[in-house]
Amino acid sequence: MLEKLQNKNVWFSSATTLLAVMISLIIAFILIIIFSDNPAKSIFDLLTGPFSSQRNFGNVISMASTFTFTGIAICIMFQASLFNVAAEGAFFMGAMFAAAAATMWNLPVGLALIVPMLVGAVTGAVICYIPGVLKAKFNADELVSSLMLNYIILYLGLYLLTNYIRDPQFGALASYQLPQDSKIANLIPGTSVNFGVLIAVLLVIISYMFLYRTKTGYSVRVLGQNKDYANYSGIQVAKVIILSQLAGGAIAGLGGAVEVMGMYSRFQWTALPGYGWDGVIVAILAGNKPQLVPIAALFLAYLRIGANVMARSGDIPSELITVIQAIMIILVTASALLSRIKKKVIIKEALADGKTN
Repeated sequence: MLEKLQNKNVWFSSATTLLAVMISLIIAFILIIIFSDNPAKSIFDLLTGPFSSQRNFGNVISMASTFTFTGIAICIMFQASLFNVAAEGAFFMGAMFAAAAATMWNLPVGLALIVPMLVGAVTGAVICYIPGVLKAKFNADELVSSLMLNYIILYLGLYLLTNYIRDPQFGALASYQLPQDSKIANLIPGTSVNFGVLIAVLLVIISYMFLYRTKTGYSVRVLGQNKDYANYSGIQVAKVIILSQLAGGAIAGLGGAVEVMGMYSRFQWTALPGYGWDGVIVAILAGNKPQLVPIAALFLAYLRIGANVMARSGDIPSELITVIQAIMIILVTASALLSRIKKKVIIKEALADGKTN
């Protein structure tokens, strides 16, 4: 009976999410038809632009890799039913501390690649730990605390960048140049795709195994479903909350490290990059399921690159994708409400079948 309930709920949730995406795209096409002088070309560029060149396709893969890191991080934190959005700050500071470790420490070959990544992961874990412990110990609202923390992290990061790791010989505010031994090698020549893609794929597998094949992961999911039941069943709620936020933060921080070491020659962000928020979109589209994150990440990256190609060759700005994203989030959120209603119906049906049998 339980298996039947789960299967029906999964299929309903997937169908409503797919429907929300399709409706969003239809609305986007309607907007393009209304505002474009050549709507057929604009829609063609949006849909085929990501495949129009090796470089564009590579940009889709590399962008999806970045979205996968933050998407996985958000998935784990959301699975515990905590709306912690500090992954944005964790990604930013993880990248900066990784760059600092790479440029300030004279690391030998091999360690020059591994140590900055570990530093980024630890930095991200510490940042997401703060809203987690505030929630676990003081029941502070994690959304408010993590939003405020992101801006604290931004200005603290700018202070550290300006006063401690800035390259005075460089024309803009940026760190010293990363050593070659700390650069993540390119995977596909002629594109921006690097070996960070493989790290992202590995994290998807590890995250899935953690959530669905370990006792701690089970505790995280139970907590997300029903906090009272988690308490009654003997789960240490405070501990599980903190562990889930540490894990998510570490992945976001590692993502920042991989981003700066694979895509840049130095750290030079003077604003939050926005990848944490992209991770929220990816996690929502994936239904907080790590195994679906790469698909959602590829879809979002496909839209972004397609919109950029459309904007360069036509008269529709790339910001149209922001509108599409907003519509998708509204519809997917609404579908989540429908899913809860449907779940109650399925429970009644399953119970009725159980009595009949």
